[in-house]
Amino acid sequence: MQRELQLRIISGIVLAVIALLATWAGGNAFRLLAVVIALLVYSEWSTITRLSERDFQGNAFGWLSQVVLAALVMMGETSWTLPVLGTFVVLSVGWVLLRKASWWLCGGIVYAGLTGISLAAIRDDAHIGLIAMVFVFAVVWATDILAYFVGRAIGGPKLAPRISPGKTWSGAIGGAVFGVVAGVAVYMAEFSTVDIRIPLLALFLSVSSQIGDLFESFIKRRFGAKDSGKIIPGHGGVMDRVDGLVFASFAALFVALVTILAQGAQGQLVGAALLGL
Repeated sequence: MQRELQLRIISGIVLAVIALLATWAGGNAFRLLAVVIALLVYSEWSTITRLSERDFQGNAFGWLSQVVLAALVMMGETSWTLPVLGTFVVLSVGWVLLRKASWWLCGGIVYAGLTGISLAAIRDDAHIGLIAMVFVFAVVWATDILAYFVGRAIGGPKLAPRISPGKTWSGAIGGAVFGVVAGVAVYMAEFSTVDIRIPLLALFLSVSSQIGDLFESFIKRRFGAKDSGKIIPGHGGVMDRVDGLVFASFAALFVALVTILAQGAQGQLVGAALLGL
């Protein structure tokens, strides 16, 4: 257990450095990171759910959807990504209904596709995108790390014993508290002030992150998989490492789009809308 924890810490630090360097660089460097994560997520999703075994043609269509979306993300065509994703989802639903195929195909297209889209949209090419992405990272990482240590230190009632027996309510609450603190700290470091919306946003992203963790645990338990893959020492697969980040990014993109629509601010950057600027 001690060796596994050491591997987790070392791998986590390396991955965090890579993510932060790409985030700092922005532009194509971060878009490439977002695309690589999305493609690896789809690869692990299709492997866990056995899509290639159950429906080879459907899985090939799923890969086509991810390659097209990856190309759009790399070209910076953010206004096209969600409509194209929606088109692929509709087509996949039609395929599933006609061929009585697996609904996990549709789920994989949405899950992996939105991963790349949301990450790239949050970071964008402006300085505020850098702050917004670091804000999301801070909330997710603080939630993940402190939920683990607080849960082990305090213990208590299980959060979702049938899905993830190791998670406790104390860990979930502790992770959320520290996630809010981390998010507020990042915001205040840039803007020197904060309103009630920011800690509420951080809490929403923290809870979303923990839901994402439980969602991935549910999928693995559903298909009898211990890890989503073996690419990351001490962590397993990419999905094992980014499950919380994925759902937090989904939630952040949702908040930003709702804000943009409510304000009628067409063309506003996602990062700025997310942080209420």
